[in-house]
Amino acid sequence: MAPRVLISDKLSEAAVEIFRSRGVEVDYRPDLGKDKDALLAAIGDYDGLAIRSATKVTAKLLEATDRLKVVGRAGIGVDNVDIPAASAKGVIVMNTPFGNSITTAEHAIAMMFAVARQIPAADTSTQAGKWEKSRFMGAEITSKTFGLIGCGNIGSIVADRAIGLKMRVVAFDPFLSDERAIDLGVEKVDLDTLLARADVISLHTPLTEKTRNIIDAAAIAKMRKGVILINCARGGLVDEAALRAALESGKVGGAGVDVFVDEPATENVLFGAPNLVCTPHLGASTTEAQENVALQVAEQMSDYLMKGAVSNALNMPSITAEEAPRLTPFVKLAELLGSFAGQLTETSLSGIRLEYEGDVAEMNIKALTAAALTGVLQPLLQTVNMVSAPVMARERGILVEEVRRAQAGAYENYIRLTVKTERQERSVAGTVFSDSKPRIIQVKGINMEAELGPHMLYVTNEDKPGFIGQLGTLLGEAGVNIATFNLGRTAPGEDAICLVEVDGEVPEAVLAKISALPHVKQAKPLEF
Repeated sequence: MAPRVLISDKLSEAAVEIFRSRGVEVDYRPDLGKDKDALLAAIGDYDGLAIRSATKVTAKLLEATDRLKVVGRAGIGVDNVDIPAASAKGVIVMNTPFGNSITTAEHAIAMMFAVARQIPAADTSTQAGKWEKSRFMGAEITSKTFGLIGCGNIGSIVADRAIGLKMRVVAFDPFLSDERAIDLGVEKVDLDTLLARADVISLHTPLTEKTRNIIDAAAIAKMRKGVILINCARGGLVDEAALRAALESGKVGGAGVDVFVDEPATENVLFGAPNLVCTPHLGASTTEAQENVALQVAEQMSDYLMKGAVSNALNMPSITAEEAPRLTPFVKLAELLGSFAGQLTETSLSGIRLEYEGDVAEMNIKALTAAALTGVLQPLLQTVNMVSAPVMARERGILVEEVRRAQAGAYENYIRLTVKTERQERSVAGTVFSDSKPRIIQVKGINMEAELGPHMLYVTNEDKPGFIGQLGTLLGEAGVNIATFNLGRTAPGEDAICLVEVDGEVPEAVLAKISALPHVKQAKPLEF
């Protein structure tokens, strides 16, 4: 029986034709995504669900079907998909991360001009017969400083367009290397420097806990008076109430806003503010972009349903069916090693070296490297996956080095990941034993053996008597239960590492107390 796909949002007709040409039955019901109850009743009849942003793929919807195998999002954002719930049900979630990049970049530039020259207000006034030429005094863009917050795929395109307009471009992006910045023709700066120097600031970063409200009242206070702010990325990056106050005071000279915290935004604190241009999340809304993402999602879903091939999946590695049984535990190890290093990295990455030793060196290390890069980039780029991670690393000028060698030590299989930053190199190594469970076996040259649980506490300290007791006491008094406790040191009395699995999150106040213990150099929670 041919697989069936439901398209529950408005999608290009080209997608329908691709599904049918690949042997997939398809039902095009573009208004169904807006009707939760009707979608809930219908979902059990389909193997695939193709969506844009209107359909909400909730845990409740996923629980209503045992047939669904794949959800395909035509576009990059998957805020409307409960990925953990999909993973728990064994449903693959795919997106199309690069199909609308140019369109979104062009919209940001268009918004800059619209704000700088007050085009929407001037149009309304002129068509009302007012001819208020002196009222609409604009700002020239040439030679101004353009500040990019986020310089990945879309941000780099915006940078190119801004340079073409004879603007000076400065960029803040933790993953942007000096070499990549030079290639793009932008100056890499820290966030405070960007806020202080930029005449125009444009956001091109995902919404994560680290980037939420990255533009708040404190950030606005550091900006130049009269700055233009553009957000065509994600609602939630900007504190809307703070922006409203800044527009009214004149601190922010104008703003172009395409995205909002709550969408559809039929009411918003920003509406009615002076020198504000708003659009209804049009960043990806061109005929070309809609065609691109529709074609991509249909091709990806068809390839999976008909051939079992997985690409651009957010919750599953891209591995062929033949490779899966042997490779999967090493993919998990590589991603854990990457996540471990990524969560501990706080400065710009310049390079990543992966060393494969023993039997694993003969495997598909492309998939393993992609998994490791996914782990490294995940803390700041939450939508990254095994397909997009290598591309995002290249875009940011992160040099990736792979080394294969025969078994040289005690372990039959061995992977070491080294992260290079502006200040230092940090390495972490692991292996997979016969039980197929990944283990950490070395951190920063210190030998230890540890499994990684969902909640870990990483502590570096001087090896002095009494530390373990003090740490255990602090955790115990806070009601944080220890599941496993792993130690390693370079030599008695010298550098030591403590890796503790706990049964829940460690409160900030407890972390502060641990950090304040004598001889503790660093205490950081890790999530896996």
